[in-house]
Amino acid sequence: MKKIGIITKLRNNEAVAAARDLSVWLKEKDCEVYLDNEAASELDIEGYKRSDIPPLVDMIVVFGGDGTLLSAARLVGDSGVPILGVNLGGLGFITEVPIGKVYTAIEGILSGNYYIEERLMLTTHIHRENEKLADYDVLNDVVINKGALARIIDMDTYINKIYVTTFKADGLILATPTGSTAYSLSAGGPIIYPTLNAFVLTPICPHTLTNRPIVLPDDCLVEIVLNSKNEDVFITLDGQAGFSLRYKDIVEIKKSPTKIRLLACPDKDYFSILRTKLKWGER
Repeated sequence: MKKIGIITKLRNNEAVAAARDLSVWLKEKDCEVYLDNEAASELDIEGYKRSDIPPLVDMIVVFGGDGTLLSAARLVGDSGVPILGVNLGGLGFITEVPIGKVYTAIEGILSGNYYIEERLMLTTHIHRENEKLADYDVLNDVVINKGALARIIDMDTYINKIYVTTFKADGLILATPTGSTAYSLSAGGPIIYPTLNAFVLTPICPHTLTNRPIVLPDDCLVEIVLNSKNEDVFITLDGQAGFSLRYKDIVEIKKSPTKIRLLACPDKDYFSILRTKLKWGER
């Protein structure tokens, strides 16, 4: 891998400084560096539009947190370019390389000492009156949620065209294994091993306490029909995009044909990340 893209967290001085230092280091190793415009402008050097970087490079290094990596994943799309997430200090599950070990990790990658994890994505279609409004691919989750002043909302839920139930709740989360440690976990959902071919449906504060999270195989089609009138209801996708839903809108969710490829180092394992991030074993 000799062509390296670098994408940074917006308006973050630490990310810009890390990108500058890494760029110098990579060029000393005869690598070509493609730095995003936002960081490049801070350094007064030539940069590249973020969406133009994936076709030009062999890998992308992301400096930031999970949110920055999620936005980079949407840019990569189906290009297959692997991503290395570098955590700048927050609670990052996907950006698993700490900033202090970035050079060791990339040294290993350049010498071939790495492996690639393929992560499931979900594709979401929103239908209104027989018209498709939008479609999105997400790496973490799709969330249907009520507004601050709205009452509990009713969501008719179907799996593979079979009626399951009408969830009466504050909302619903459809999360991938990658997203199972995000909002779904805080809503009581299970942790799903990141490479499993499954996803989870998690109700948010359900009115019926026996409504529990459901783990589904990844070949399922989930359809959710909003059955509440005159309520403020929103759909958010990876926490970064979304819009309002209306009565009888249909949200269709299924496995995306695209998978995101994350670079991982042999000295890291998923359970050590869980122990560190969730403080397992501590008192």
